[in-house]
Amino acid sequence: MALVGAKASEESALVDRRSSGGSVRPRITQSRELEMKTTLRELLIYIIFLTDLCILTFGMVSTDMYYLNRVMLNLFLETPLSDIDRTDFTTMGSISDFWQFLEGPLLDGLFWKSWYNDNSTSLHRNSSHIYYENLLLGVPQIRQLRIRNNTCSIYPSFRAFIDLCYSQYRYAYEDRESFGLKNDSAWHYSASSTLSLWHWGRIGLYSSGGFMFTLPKSKEKSLEKLKFLEANSWITRGTRVVFIDFSMYNANVNLFCIVRLVVEFPATGGVIPSWQFHSVKLLRYVTYYDYFLASCEVIFCLFIFTFIIQEITKMKKLKNDYCRDAWNWLDILLLLLSVFAIAFNVYRTVEVSWLMENLLSNSDAYPDFYFLGFWQTRYNNMISVNVFFAWIKIFKFISFNKTMTQLSSTLSRCAKDIIGFAIMFFIIFFAYAQLGYLVFGSQVDEFSTFQNCMYEAIQIVYFTQFRIVLGDFNFASIENANRILGPIYFITFVFFVFFVLLNMFLAIINDTYSEVKADFSIIPSREFEISDLIKESYNKALVKLRLKRQTSHTEDLYNVKRKGQSTSRADVAKAFSRDFSRKTRTQASSSTGVHDSVSHREFQRLSRYIAEMEKQLKDVTFKINEIMKTVSRGIDSPERVK
Repeated sequence: MALVGAKASEESALVDRRSSGGSVRPRITQSRELEMKTTLRELLIYIIFLTDLCILTFGMVSTDMYYLNRVMLNLFLETPLSDIDRTDFTTMGSISDFWQFLEGPLLDGLFWKSWYNDNSTSLHRNSSHIYYENLLLGVPQIRQLRIRNNTCSIYPSFRAFIDLCYSQYRYAYEDRESFGLKNDSAWHYSASSTLSLWHWGRIGLYSSGGFMFTLPKSKEKSLEKLKFLEANSWITRGTRVVFIDFSMYNANVNLFCIVRLVVEFPATGGVIPSWQFHSVKLLRYVTYYDYFLASCEVIFCLFIFTFIIQEITKMKKLKNDYCRDAWNWLDILLLLLSVFAIAFNVYRTVEVSWLMENLLSNSDAYPDFYFLGFWQTRYNNMISVNVFFAWIKIFKFISFNKTMTQLSSTLSRCAKDIIGFAIMFFIIFFAYAQLGYLVFGSQVDEFSTFQNCMYEAIQIVYFTQFRIVLGDFNFASIENANRILGPIYFITFVFFVFFVLLNMFLAIINDTYSEVKADFSIIPSREFEISDLIKESYNKALVKLRLKRQTSHTEDLYNVKRKGQSTSRADVAKAFSRDFSRKTRTQASSSTGVHDSVSHREFQRLSRYIAEMEKQLKDVTFKINEIMKTVSRGIDSPERVK
């Protein structure tokens, strides 16, 4: 009996949690309390990991990268070719403009030998400081790719007038034969000596070899060499692309700026310029803050190692069921991205050290930092995606919140409807994409593509149509391209996609959310359990620290009454007896090894079934009442006749 009384007092302490409306809050069972404590502990650990990841991510980038790119872009891209001709690199359109750029703005930007007052800027001989602050590393390199003659078909009627025919660039059409004077590397084909990737330009995909040469470290000698190549026709009709590569280092902000200027020569004539500026931090450990980031990297590696062990253990325990949970796939993705990031960090450190040794041993050679700069940029993009999914994973730990559960349930329940809608949406979208490309592709820039491939053309049109949906469009260009089909295309597209399809999509989400909200309104909320757990832990901590005296159950009841809650002794006694009997039954079932556990989804299904049964019962009751009224009126009418 004493044991039963102790259990009853323990149960009463757990039961006496009432809301301001006087309803009894759900009791926290021991298993549920253990589950919530585990979830909160995992959430706390994950927040520490996420904080460490964010510190590492933001340590890779800085606003100085933007300003360095902006300065170099202004210097090399927006400087006019001459005082008379205001054409710059971005607007040049002929081969003569390209040679004028090489001999003017390019050399002026690369070689800074004096201040504004003609004092020397170089502390060391044969070195150039761009904008007085950025050391030019080694020497710039210029290379071109050529194609062979007779790589295209000429119509028979024109063969008497046309002898030379150069197609678009293809790797199979590359001309690797020496040409011109053949007395220098600029006239001989050279394969790439590094692991440089192919370059994806505006109108083609280009290999890493070519006819290449480097500029001397003197501006005068470089100008002389460029004029010599121009006079001897280094660029011919077979030239399809020219690359200008150079790198610089700014010690003030510890950043490398890797520049690639690209000029493509399409088969239609003219030139198409493009550019890439990569400001990256390749020397990682210089300042005290860098060493702090190094310690964060060590902590990150320990976290990843621990998470890998946890996932392997979970795989062995769950086996095939492991792959059925979407959160497990997200965990695998985060781990794979993190392992690749760690491996790339190690490779980058070794590769930069090797490049710096070669540069110091031979300062007259071209240092190929483009490969590292390219992959460093992709690495930053990958880490950005990793941080994004890491933040998304927080939803896994806060699923006990009612609002978050409603949102996730809404998305999961309407997934099939959204897939069906997406099929219909993209059928209409694809039809409009093809129509727009075929009608406006040759006259409107937004609907055109330089790739002779339907997939690329449709891809460009897709982005244009998304801009129309978002309200960013140029109706005048469409109307000028076709005065009849232009307005019809625009009006019908906006009507069907914007007014019909998008509203259907919103209707699917709204209806599903309403159903989920109705289901959750009859499900007991677990938010009170979390708040009660936190409150209990807080009170226990205060008692252990002797900052608060442990109160008895009688005092708790007295405090509840003083707070204005309408609680009678009978209600409390009934609640105590009901919960005690429930606990007794639970213990009895657990002692015999029987567990009646109902999942959250099954409880939702049962609640919906009960609601449907109540609705049908109301309909039956209403019909019975109508029948009874009809019968009573039929009985009363003969009596009135009598």
